[in-house]
Amino acid sequence: MTLPGRFVRSGKVKDIYDLDTEHLLFHFTDRVSAFDVILPSLIPRKGEVLCRLGAYWFETLGVMNHMVRLESKDRMVVRKLHMIPVESVIRGYLYGSLYERVRAGEVPAPSAKELAAELPEPYFDPTTKSDVKDVPINESEILGQRRMTASELEQVKEASFSIYQKLSASARRAGFILADVKLEFGRNDHGEVVLGDSIGPDEFRLWPAESYEVGKVQESYDKQVIRDWLTTVGYKKSLDEARSTRSKLPTPPELPGSLVAEVSNRYISAYEKLTGRTF
Repeated sequence: MTLPGRFVRSGKVKDIYDLDTEHLLFHFTDRVSAFDVILPSLIPRKGEVLCRLGAYWFETLGVMNHMVRLESKDRMVVRKLHMIPVESVIRGYLYGSLYERVRAGEVPAPSAKELAAELPEPYFDPTTKSDVKDVPINESEILGQRRMTASELEQVKEASFSIYQKLSASARRAGFILADVKLEFGRNDHGEVVLGDSIGPDEFRLWPAESYEVGKVQESYDKQVIRDWLTTVGYKKSLDEARSTRSKLPTPPELPGSLVAEVSNRYISAYEKLTGRTF
């Protein structure tokens, strides 16, 4: 497949091309990553879901963003930004790495302590932005490392909380709970903070409201089901041990065909329910 522009780099999911001095082309692939590792299996039509759902949010959230247009079903033209090296994670429920860090005593325990419990209020839980492994970072470190100015940090936090509330409301109308979301921002040529990257099942946890139950592993319409499988087969444990000892990372396993098909179907279902559009 020939794409326009000069190839810049491949991320975990997107291939990025330089179109001109002002624009990039994002090609959303069917690659999938988990625990910051690209897996060998592809998820059919995943790239198309991410591209089209990202475009839907950019068009409807009412937030300044970098999208210019959709080029095709899995390609998006965006304005170039100076990306801020922080991922803005907003969590509404105690799950994933936040739950693990609370149990380990690394984060002050909120009043909600059970797995999947709703937090008293949305929680700002930023991480570094890395192609290797994203790690938690606090506000003092963000400022001390000059990743953002104090003014930019406040803008990012305010925008992130607002976007989470809007996404949560849309999810509720579609019969889902939005447990958390990862957002990325950049600066445009005028120094304004602008929403970038994408918003989809690779960037949030989405649970069916009808099956939600505190204290248990949730059914998910995102890639959490892949994380759960990798944990069950022992890959996450091996990965964590290798990282803690700085050893060679274990080779990720191929996903079972049934799991690949299920994830593909869930991504498509999430798109249709959230947007009200036929895929």
